[in-house]
Amino acid sequence: MAEFERSLITERVRAGLRNAQAKGRLLGRPRVAIDVGRAIRMRAEGASYRSIAAKLGVSVGKVYAATRS
Repeated sequence: MAEFERSLITERVRAGLRNAQAKGRLLGRPRVAIDVGRAIRMRAEGASYRSIAAKLGVSVGKVYAATRS
């Protein structure tokens, strides 16, 4: 019985997500914009990834990924 109830819940959630997407709602976590040029410039000046992240208000991983590409 619990498996049946769980499958009903899963189907209702998926139907709701499909409905929201059909209405044009954006799903998921919003993307964070980063000024790549500024991050690269700061890195070239010798700033650490941590300090760049703090100044730009993003994560260290985001800065690292942006400066590598």
